[in-house]
Amino acid sequence: MPPPILTLTTDFGLSDHYVGTMKGVILGICPPAQLVDISHHVTPFEIAEGAYLIAQAYRYFPRKTVHLVVVDPGVGSARRPILMEAAGQYFVAPDNGVLSMVFSREKHKIRLISNDRYFLHPVSRTFHGRDIFAPVAAHLAAGVAPARIGKLISDYLRPGFEKPQRTGKHTWLGRILKIDHFGNIVTNFHVDDFPDLERRDFSMAIGAVETGSLLHTYAECASGEMFVIAGSSGYLEVSVSQGSAAGRIGCQTGASAELMVR
Repeated sequence: MPPPILTLTTDFGLSDHYVGTMKGVILGICPPAQLVDISHHVTPFEIAEGAYLIAQAYRYFPRKTVHLVVVDPGVGSARRPILMEAAGQYFVAPDNGVLSMVFSREKHKIRLISNDRYFLHPVSRTFHGRDIFAPVAAHLAAGVAPARIGKLISDYLRPGFEKPQRTGKHTWLGRILKIDHFGNIVTNFHVDDFPDLERRDFSMAIGAVETGSLLHTYAECASGEMFVIAGSSGYLEVSVSQGSAAGRIGCQTGASAELMVR
């Protein structure tokens, strides 16, 4: 049997002990686990960015992979821990919408993580990644059946950040889901929702900066030119050739983006 695969996506960064500690918990429970880091540089507290990242990655992993997603500004509050079964894989996360971009695309079942037999004790009020999410994910990777973790629920959180809101006959208000390493600005405008954009007169505005140029590749324009491109994720991105669009505009993840199509 191949070793179980367990991925980690967090906003913890790598300068502290948090990620390493969770990996230690996992390996203590499931020593053969193959650990894969999706990202630990989610912008702190940005649930939508975490949702975007895991939604881009999960489909490339084999069945039975366990995905641990901890972007959890509500840790210690009444928010619940959940386990989702979708696409033949498992997802362990807080019930705050961080899994919404997966369950909006896949048939799924969601369970409340309630069986504290699979927690570390005592449970800290501030580090559920170590005491709840990591051990539950590890037990799943080790073969514990999801039904033993908790009962099915239907009242999980369904946030609306994935889809832009129509604000007028020709305008939509969206948001920045992610700013990547190159400074490309990933918006929540999906190309499937605007299939004829390249044949229309349009403008994308972020802050006081706007562009109405849609390109197919980064090499179609001169260095320093700003444009819109359909990224590999399927979402429209604002980019600068051989430069940082986010740096030029001065924007951050979670900021608004407006699309006007005439």
